[in-house]
Amino acid sequence: MTLEEKLQQAPNLKLATTLKRITWVLTVLVLALVGAMRKINIPLPEGVSLDFLPGVHATLNTIVAICLLLALVMIKQKKVLAHQRLINCAMICSALFLVCYVAYHTTSGETRYGGTGIIKTIYLVLLISHIVLAAVSLPFIMYTYIYAYTNQFAKHRRITKWVFPMWLYVAVTGPICYWMLRPYY
Repeated sequence: MTLEEKLQQAPNLKLATTLKRITWVLTVLVLALVGAMRKINIPLPEGVSLDFLPGVHATLNTIVAICLLLALVMIKQKKVLAHQRLINCAMICSALFLVCYVAYHTTSGETRYGGTGIIKTIYLVLLISHIVLAAVSLPFIMYTYIYAYTNQFAKHRRITKWVFPMWLYVAVTGPICYWMLRPYY
């Protein structure tokens, strides 16, 4: 389907309303789970370890960042199908990240940053801003996707202008925090 054909389709407002309601339910569930996961300790069978998952988290976030940047390039070049595929990839990688993140943090102990001084301050600023923006951006990333999916392109473009930088920041700072924390795993 060409961009012109896609733009000619009527917005599916009923589907958008349903998906937005689902978004808020999922957001509440995800935030509750992430908030509770540090209190949950699911023992793994002897010999089973999920210690490899922090590297997977960083890799998935890196793929998300690359997909987002390439999606921006593709839409600027009016390559809508490539843009859609890259955003779909970013969404799938973000969902996989969330599953892996929860699996790791409900089965493994917390790793504390061992650095000191200005580097520790930089790490904490990056980590805290990463966590806060990840939580805040979640429903709005979904809304952005919903608006495009339901042919509400004016709303999609309007919200993307501020959601995109947040999502990209989260995707970039995640791997940076991982590499700063890696010596302490």
